[in-house]
Amino acid sequence: MDLTPKPTQISQVVDQRFSPYQWFIILLCFLIALFDGFDTQAVAFTGPAIIDAFQLDAKALAPVLTAGIIGMTVGAMFLGMLGDKLGRRKTLMICIFIFALATFATAFVTHLDHIFVLRVIAGLGMGGATPVLLALASEYSPKRYKGLVTTGVLLALPAGAMIGGILAAKILPLWGWQSIYIIGGVIPLALLVLMFFVLPESLEYLAQRPTEKNKASIAKILNKISAQQIQLNEDVFAKSEIQKVEPAKLSSLFQNGLAKTTVGVWGTYFFNWIAWFMLLSWLPTILKQSGLDPIQAPYASVTVNAAFIVFAIPLAYFLPKINTVKILYFMFACGIAVAIALGLSIETAQWSMIFALIALAGFGIGGQQLALNYLVVASYPAEVRATATGWAIGMGRFGAILGSAIGGTVLSGFGSSGYFYALAIPLVIAWVCVILIRKRYQQTDEVVVSH
Repeated sequence: MDLTPKPTQISQVVDQRFSPYQWFIILLCFLIALFDGFDTQAVAFTGPAIIDAFQLDAKALAPVLTAGIIGMTVGAMFLGMLGDKLGRRKTLMICIFIFALATFATAFVTHLDHIFVLRVIAGLGMGGATPVLLALASEYSPKRYKGLVTTGVLLALPAGAMIGGILAAKILPLWGWQSIYIIGGVIPLALLVLMFFVLPESLEYLAQRPTEKNKASIAKILNKISAQQIQLNEDVFAKSEIQKVEPAKLSSLFQNGLAKTTVGVWGTYFFNWIAWFMLLSWLPTILKQSGLDPIQAPYASVTVNAAFIVFAIPLAYFLPKINTVKILYFMFACGIAVAIALGLSIETAQWSMIFALIALAGFGIGGQQLALNYLVVASYPAEVRATATGWAIGMGRFGAILGSAIGGTVLSGFGSSGYFYALAIPLVIAWVCVILIRKRYQQTDEVVVSH
């Protein structure tokens, strides 16, 4: 029996060309991701100003930095699933409303505890929005461009953080830290109004629900995509007869010789994300404490995110063609060297050298975020791959929470140079974890995209 799904009328029209209407939908998804990234790292580049405004010790900021990641983890798990129940359009609008309103309200708080609560709420919306907008952008892309489109939308997240850092450097001295949260709330709310009138529902979602209203919606959308008038087939709601595969259980990841691989993959994700979020969340605060002009501190976030984007573009092209394990060895070696060099340079406040090293960290500490997706695909058989990816990302998110949480304690206890030396420790452990999965690794050109 041939289990390959037959092309549907919907997929045939979507794959036919890249119409202006499809570009418009993807552009909307890109803009949403841009402000998702902007709001995600808002606390990182406003952190030094918040510490001054509330007269806090640096480690008091740790719960606030952690709050957003906790919210994002829960949001991705639960709000993301609403996309299959309520539809992509409704779910995405709900998520945007949540994170935009919570971000806007942050500008008017009078206590750090209020920021903590609002960052958890904003994180719920941001975490829920990301998988839904990625799915929507992918569904409206021709098959041959899906990978490119998904990568482009994902890169909007660090691009948004980079824009936030530039704005913070320019407007914080003029209008205060609150201005970042006003911008991060008002513009997504304006986008929400635009989306209400122009964003279509997912064609796949509509096709799964056989009603006359949905049939009319499908026809209307396909006519906007196609250069010709579309006459819907009678079987537009027919489902492909594909054999259902039972989802793998967690225990499957520890059977058939996979236990060592699973420990290695989980460890690599967990410790790499500790290091990456230690860097992302605390970088402006560390540099300000080390003597950098507060006006210049947000540019650290700009530098690391810009470098991540620059390195990600060639990585996305070359990763399917090269051995991912070997490139991970090289990345971790580079990241460890960068962390040690930062620890040495921060003592003498050599700012040009420090910013150059921060840029290299975008490759040696952040670049793994792309490579790790290929690592999972190459390390597990197809029947357990989705389960393996989900749990690996979950371990990474726990690492992100821990990395953001311990940053303040490490900074207070060991100072700026000690902080960067400590940053090398999880990178060394992650490097060792890669060794555990080397024997099972098989290069493949598939990839599972995650955030």
